[in-house]
Amino acid sequence: MEEEIRKLPLNAKEKRPENKRFFAKLKKKPPRDLDYLMQELHVAEFNKTNCLDCANCCKTTGPLFTNTDIVRIAKSLRLKPQQFIASYLRIDEDNDYVLKQVPCVFLDEDNYCAIYAVRPKACREFPHTDRKKFQQISNLTLKNVSICPAAYNIVEEMKRRIKT
Repeated sequence: MEEEIRKLPLNAKEKRPENKRFFAKLKKKPPRDLDYLMQELHVAEFNKTNCLDCANCCKTTGPLFTNTDIVRIAKSLRLKPQQFIASYLRIDEDNDYVLKQVPCVFLDEDNYCAIYAVRPKACREFPHTDRKKFQQISNLTLKNVSICPAAYNIVEEMKRRIKT
């Protein structure tokens, strides 16, 4: 897995032009059964892939924190929302709350998340490959294939299955 993660950014960069063309065509004319196919590909990939073997998302990027996330996580840590924000978050250029630093402070050495039960929505949904109307998040997916080996594999299988 380490070798796969190490090669992932380069592999994703090489595939980027091909993927951009594929997603542009997909956006114009998505297959009727795209949501079902994505769900199938997502489930199949995550039956083979254990996120605990990787955690590259937690090591290299930080999620957006919604107000609901902040309140829920702060409560679980027995902090006031403002204390949680002051300790762990900053406001980014898009005016969103994000982690002050990566890797995620809640990731332990075994790739377990200390706040897993209350983790942010963005973490729960990552890499977003089972989202409805998948074709609408192509820019996000292009980014995620360089971070997540499972997302990379799902997109590669999707290109094999869907002829645009």
